[in-house]
Amino acid sequence: MTPIKIKRLRPHVEEILARYQAEIGQDFNGYRNHVYRTITYAMHFLGNDDQYERMVETAFAYHDIGLWTDHELAYLEPSEEVAIADNETFGWELDPNTLRAAIHWHHKITPYKGLNHLVVEACRKADWIDASKGMIHKGLPKSYIKEVEEAFPNFGFHDTLLRLAKDYGGSTLVGGIKVTRGIVKW
Repeated sequence: MTPIKIKRLRPHVEEILARYQAEIGQDFNGYRNHVYRTITYAMHFLGNDDQYERMVETAFAYHDIGLWTDHELAYLEPSEEVAIADNETFGWELDPNTLRAAIHWHHKITPYKGLNHLVVEACRKADWIDASKGMIHKGLPKSYIKEVEEAFPNFGFHDTLLRLAKDYGGSTLVGGIKVTRGIVKW
């Protein structure tokens, strides 16, 4: 199996996240590293093919951003809207349908088989790996996951998700239910 390729600096991601650093606040380092981990996994599934890199970087930089920009537990659509608007504003010329799909379906439980399935499915699998802290590994060796997690420490990202569920939902239980109903797709 091809070794996992870890890129410790992604200028496009840094540029995007810098615009939202004040809104993300104390959660910035945790979110940034979550973005880097998921990009690393997705690019591995895509054979590190350069043609997908800009799309994957952009999708993951925005995929959860609605948690902070819109203070929403059902954050997929707000995240999509911010990504689509910035794609247009900054002239990145990424296919908006692929960008929207990569964000919209990243919590899909079953494999994605629609348009642009290679990118969307790679993003979906990558997020499940990181969301589960590697318990769901989608065929990736655990040693690769460990290597990525060591390169990009968690910095409490998963605790942040629990805190935001409580803050936005009124309690961890109610927030957890709202999150599940708002973002998990079949």
